[in-house]
Amino acid sequence: MSTRTKIPSVVLKSSSNQCKMPVIAFGTAANSNKSSGEITKSAVLEAIKLGYRHFDTASYYGSEEALGEAIARALEIGLIGSRDELFITSKLWLTDNFPHLVLPALKKSLQTLKLEYLDLYLIHWPISVKPGNWEQPYVDEVITTFDLEGVWTRMEECQRLGLTKSIGVSNFTCKKLENLLSFVTIPPSVNQVEVNPGWHQRKLREYCEAKGIIITAFSPLGAKGASWGTNEVLDSHVLKEIAEAHGKTVAQVCLRWLYEQGVTIAVKSYNKERLKQNLEIFDWSLTIDDHEKINQIKQVRVVKGPIVSTDNLWDGED
Repeated sequence: MSTRTKIPSVVLKSSSNQCKMPVIAFGTAANSNKSSGEITKSAVLEAIKLGYRHFDTASYYGSEEALGEAIARALEIGLIGSRDELFITSKLWLTDNFPHLVLPALKKSLQTLKLEYLDLYLIHWPISVKPGNWEQPYVDEVITTFDLEGVWTRMEECQRLGLTKSIGVSNFTCKKLENLLSFVTIPPSVNQVEVNPGWHQRKLREYCEAKGIIITAFSPLGAKGASWGTNEVLDSHVLKEIAEAHGKTVAQVCLRWLYEQGVTIAVKSYNKERLKQNLEIFDWSLTIDDHEKINQIKQVRVVKGPIVSTDNLWDGED
């Protein structure tokens, strides 16, 4: 029997009933949409045995169905007592990023997951793409006006209807958040963005903290092995030295660093040993010297975005 790690959680202040979100999520973003459902399903079951309770998916990942099957199986064999023990995040894709498509898209995700509600629903990117099966990265011709206010109003409606307990965004800059916060009734609970020792996002983190928005870091290890990823983080000499000094892996140093920054994390691994190691970050600390060394690491954004022309995507916040 696997020993289960108890993962700390944070309270989402804008959520229904102040729901708690575990600080580490098991990510299900596939390198391609053809990732095997069976592989995802068995990895999710293994993760539940180890103590993971937060699972991050998206309509775009193609992993909602396998995640839903794994949840049903976990309930069937008694790994969890009820659905309420889990925290499930999904996301609205660019081709559904229109006011009239928000509710149908969420309902479709729930149907695929075979769930009655999500714990968190995010706008995946602050971009709208004409509905259709376009090749990526998307060219300018298929990108259309993103009605943020109209879309957010429908996101708020989804929370009021109880279809999701909280709502948030992903890949939003300070400028885009400022625009959003100027008209919201329900503020975003979360902004999920790339953060790792090679891309600190200090300004954005400080802004979100001041506004009560929780940051979730994706690509916390630099997305090594993914088509968009880099080996810069996991192959960093600085991080390797810190890891050796603590008797930890480089991945554990990255995740501990994020945790000490007050950031929550979505990390993906389908390897049983690494799944376990990724949870072993709560009973030790980095030193002040470690933090100073990590602060010196060269900063490079890995995730460029799903569109060809990214001029307006990052608002010059590089």
